[in-house]
Amino acid sequence: MRVRRGTLRLPVNGEEVSVPDSPHLRCQKCREVVLTMDQARRLRERALETYRKEYELLTAPEIRAIRKRYRLTQAQLARLLRLGSNTISRWEAGRNVQTAAMDVLLRLIRDIPGSLDYLRKHAA
Repeated sequence: MRVRRGTLRLPVNGEEVSVPDSPHLRCQKCREVVLTMDQARRLRERALETYRKEYELLTAPEIRAIRKRYRLTQAQLARLLRLGSNTISRWEAGRNVQTAAMDVLLRLIRDIPGSLDYLRKHAA
């Protein structure tokens, strides 16, 4: 195995995201790519960052600020958006990134008065 740098691809929200200049190990004989734990973690972080920038999505701190502005727990916001209970936690920690549709809903809550009340009325 030799240390290399190159473009690697990682799926984010069902889409392949290219991450250039990614360090990895590659077998000279079979060309298999192997990542250390640290390389895999950094690759995922960079893929999520690339996806977020490409689609101009809210950042983790922006999502947290919306939730705190309305004094919602992560579980309460997840329920209003009809999401699993840990989804908001993952978004706020930067471990996952929201879809474009969820980003629009978050922006509606942030930018349009009364939208949160509407969601409260119609949430499951």
